[in-house]
Amino acid sequence: MASAALMATLPPMQRLALSYAPRSSRLALLGFLALDKRLSDIVRNSREPMLAQMRLTWWREHLSQGPEQQPRGEPLFTALAQWPGPIAALIGLVDGWEEIIGAPPLPLAAFQSLAAARAACFANFATSSTQPAALRMGQNWGTADIAAHLSEAREREAVLALVRAQDWRWQRLPRQLRPLAVLHGLAARTDWRNNESVSLTPGALLAAIRIGITGR
Repeated sequence: MASAALMATLPPMQRLALSYAPRSSRLALLGFLALDKRLSDIVRNSREPMLAQMRLTWWREHLSQGPEQQPRGEPLFTALAQWPGPIAALIGLVDGWEEIIGAPPLPLAAFQSLAAARAACFANFATSSTQPAALRMGQNWGTADIAAHLSEAREREAVLALVRAQDWRWQRLPRQLRPLAVLHGLAARTDWRNNESVSLTPGALLAAIRIGITGR
């Protein structure tokens, strides 16, 4: 199945988190996370900034088009056809990844913009009353995930300092955002003063299962 192929592209923790999404939002959330992964691969694997920007422009243009104009047979566009909100959030995600193209060390604001763009995508699945929590928790996870993938020492320490200063309090999210609750919970239980990434230890796995079932 196309969705299985997309799922295989995601990191283990995201696959685990998605397993707790209700059927109504699972494909759209899979599309968002798979797009995020595709964009990250473009930025991280392109040797020339110009080439990365050209590839991001391709995605920006195709996301802006109607379904009938999008590439046929591309599982990612099939998943994104289920997107519940304005397509502007996904275009903003492309813009967020474009912010971190350049020679290191990049300014902290560039990483903050990317984390905010990820949070805005999650917020499309929130109710009006839970949107502030979805934005905060989405930004928290987005920032922590960025920190876990940085190799340049000055960038990593700057983003880790931001992670440590964030408000990691739990707030209830709607059932559609159970994957975000899982991702946020795993990142929140990490000792960011002594670790630089979230790992699926037995304890973390049990916590993820608990959050997936109960929401907290």
